[in-house]
Order: sequence, then structure tokens, then C-alpha cells
Amino acid sequence: MTQKQSLQIFEDRKIRTVWDDEQEKWYFSIVDTVEILTESKDATAYWRKLKQRLKAEGDETVTNCHAFKMRAIDGKMRLTDVADTEQLFRLIQSIPSPKAEPFKQWMAHVASVRIDQMQDPELSIEQAMVDYKRLGYSDAWINQRLKSIEVRKELTDEWKRTGVKEGVEFATLTDIITREWSDMHTKEYKQLKGLKKENLRDNMTNVELALNILAEASTAEISKEKNPHGFKQNVKVAREGGSVAKVARKQLEEKLGRSVISSSKASDFLPPPKEEIE
Repeated sequence: MTQKQSLQIFEDRKIRTVWDDEQEKWYFSIVDTVEILTESKDATAYWRKLKQRLKAEGDETVTNCHAFKMRAIDGKMRLTDVADTEQLFRLIQSIPSPKAEPFKQWMAHVASVRIDQMQDPELSIEQAMVDYKRLGYSDAWINQRLKSIEVRKELTDEWKRTGVKEGVEFATLTDIITREWSDMHTKEYKQLKGLKKENLRDNMTNVELALNILAEASTAEISKEKNPHGFKQNVKVAREGGSVAKVARKQLEEKLGRSVISSSKASDFLPPPKEEIE
């Protein structure tokens, strides 16, 4: 299962969700849903009792629910009960709430938007802009981040064309590019910024992001010119692409008299969220 976690917003309340690429469906945090529908101060306890009752009644919806690791309020990844759209529709029927119908309509909208995005990639970009804007990123940073996504897609398409396998080989080549231009492995770079599961690019400064874009774009162009075959030949190309950005970094640092590799991360300059998910 290829999963992508994200936060969805219902009436200014956050709901943790997971998109499953293989099943092409959303999974929603049940506890987050219960909290919104019931206004309960202890949604976990409410869900626990409801689950026990439904199991006793032989309700198969509860039995078929999944549990995925999702980020909790303390920042740790914890197993969380989730339900797909169909399962959640059935569970909502067991929760008396005036918000039940609006919530069902919202769920249907979330599902339809994702299907539309799959058919038209530009909609995904528009959604990304909205999401980054909501988190507090500047317009300049957002535009550059979206460009980095475009460049990254072009690079990964090139890797696929030349026989590189997704997963470990993609990650290894990415690490080589990062190490070449920044003098740090991806893991070391994330440790410098105090990151764990967070996306490194989402926590880069404008300069860092620009250099990373240059490294990946250069790698893609060199690959098109040299036409490598397989992982081993792409290793050399990745180093060459990364070295282009390294030269640019060194020149800029010489002018500035300081390193442009920063320990700063998004949380250092973004406004704190109005509310946290429990």
C-alpha cells in the first residue's frame, strides 16, 4: 500500500487522513471524526465505548476498520483507527449529531476532489497552493516549492526511463544528489534541522530550495544528454548534477562569508496552528 497522509479541514477543524494510491480511497481518523460530531472532551473514550457496542451487536463495519500510524498531538506516530468513506458513512449513522449530514457531504466532496485531481494534475498543484497557504508559507516560497515539485517529477520520470527502480534506488540517488551539493547526507541534513518524519524540502529556506532545484534539474538534463542505463550509471550522473549546485553554493557562500546551509525549519518562521489534533 502506498500511503500519503494529510490534514483535511471541516469547519476549521482538522481531520487526519490517509490516501491509499493502490485502493484509490481515503481513510479518515475515526477519533477526529467522533470529536467533531460529538463535541466530546474525550473522543477516544467515546469511540472505545461505541466500538464495544457495535461489536456486541455484530456490526461488521467495526471489524473491517484498519489502524494506521498517524501523527498525534505530541508529534509521535501512533496507531489510529481509520475508516474509508463507506465505513465512515455507516459509523456516522450510529452517532447522533446535527453535523452528521454536513459531514457526509464534506466527505463526498473530499473524495470527488481527489478523483478530479487524479484526472487533472493541475488541480493537485492548486490544492497544494491552498494547503501551503493555509499553513502560513509565503507566496514566494510556495511558488518556488511548486517549481521544485515539477523539477522533481521530471527527474523521477527520467530515472524511470533509464531503468532506475522506485523505492531504495530512488532514495539512494536522491541522497547522492543531496550529499554532493550540500556536503551532507539527507539524514544528516534532517538531523541538522531537527526533523524526523517531516519532508526536508518543506523545511528548506529559499536559498536551500533553489540549490536543490538546480541540483535535480541539472541531474535530469545531464541524464537526457548521456542516456545512462540502470542504477549504477545513474549514480555518476547524480553526482555530476549535484556538483553543479555545489559550485553555485560555494560561490554564494564566498560572497556572503557564511554558510547557506541552515538549521532553520518551517516551524521556526510559520505561525503556530490555531488548534492541535488530539
